[in-house]
Amino acid sequence: MEYDIAIIGGGPAGIMAAIASGKTSNVILLEKNSSLGKKLLLTGGGRCNITNNKPPKQLLSFYDKKNFLKHSFFAFTNEDLYSLFDFDFIEEDNNRIFPESEKSIDVLNGLKKHLDNVEIRLNYEVTEINDSFTINNEIKAKKVIIATGGVTYPQTGCSIDNFSLVREPLTKIKYGLSPLITKEDLSKIAGITLNNVECSYKKSKVMGNVLVSHVGLTGPGIIDLSSMISKKIDYDISQNDGNLSCEINIDLIPDISREDLKKKFDEDFQIKGKTQIKNYLKNFLTNNFIEYFLNRVDIVQDTQLSRINKKSKNRLIENLKRFTFEIVDFNRNLAKVTIGGIDTKNINPKTMESKITPNLYFAGEILDLDGPTGGYNLKIAFSTGYLSGISANANNNSA
Repeated sequence: MEYDIAIIGGGPAGIMAAIASGKTSNVILLEKNSSLGKKLLLTGGGRCNITNNKPPKQLLSFYDKKNFLKHSFFAFTNEDLYSLFDFDFIEEDNNRIFPESEKSIDVLNGLKKHLDNVEIRLNYEVTEINDSFTINNEIKAKKVIIATGGVTYPQTGCSIDNFSLVREPLTKIKYGLSPLITKEDLSKIAGITLNNVECSYKKSKVMGNVLVSHVGLTGPGIIDLSSMISKKIDYDISQNDGNLSCEINIDLIPDISREDLKKKFDEDFQIKGKTQIKNYLKNFLTNNFIEYFLNRVDIVQDTQLSRINKKSKNRLIENLKRFTFEIVDFNRNLAKVTIGGIDTKNINPKTMESKITPNLYFAGEILDLDGPTGGYNLKIAFSTGYLSGISANANNNSA
């Protein structure tokens, strides 16, 4: 059977493309899993951080390729997204948006209500698309939208093989928004949270909480920093490389400058000379991190302030402002997004159509587009999915 539009991939981008095109075109949505939206259900810890509610221009400033994304973001706004649902949303810190129920299944079910005019074929893995847009030597389409996602969360069907369905130029494929594995075993302090610290790698800096895990570091600050690290390091997971070796630094008290901290130390070490350093550091660090910190800087916990020499005092200041961890790898199984993909230089940002292959469109994570944590990546999926759908549909109706 021949269809006007075939959409490959039933994640948020593919679903939105089907919603945008399915009302007036003959559309088939192909998904290799037994159900739609498996990755969508995992987002936001199962709560579905559906988007970020910053104003469009401010929102775009958080993306490397804001000029490419602006067309889709203005074509499909957050207000357009909210209007698809018959329930309310709540806004949390940093403009993160969640369904009021805090259940991702409600978002998925709300989207599926708009697919009545779309033929959905589940458990259907696309392995071949020929030049005439015949899929698996069976399904013929006038236009094809590829929304197969990236490589993260392989249990949802994402795979490096998704990029080989078409002969479009790719940028290097990398891990994004990933926890980091440290060289040092941190299992004895696992569960500790460092609140409102500044994480840095070379000139890249991120403010946020850091959580110590059994194998390394995670939390919003680390997750966002990992993407910055990934973009600076030359590797490509499609070539089975990607061993990581670098140092990151954490400013444990970013609200106090190094100069002010030195002045405070000079004053306090005289006035509070009998205070033990482990108790004094409670002014700066969470209690359960202090023992580990002092061991790292080689100062005995019970040492009184008056007995700490200048060299040791400078070492304390240096480590409070620049505490270093050696990183050996990304925690690949927990990476949230894919960096890299279909090169956007060959995609028309006003339509999501390939500049190389007419009538072939792309949407979502398969494109070389990514953002920080906090609803930014679902925003890409929904907006590029919608734009690809209406563009394919408009071109079809005008053909």
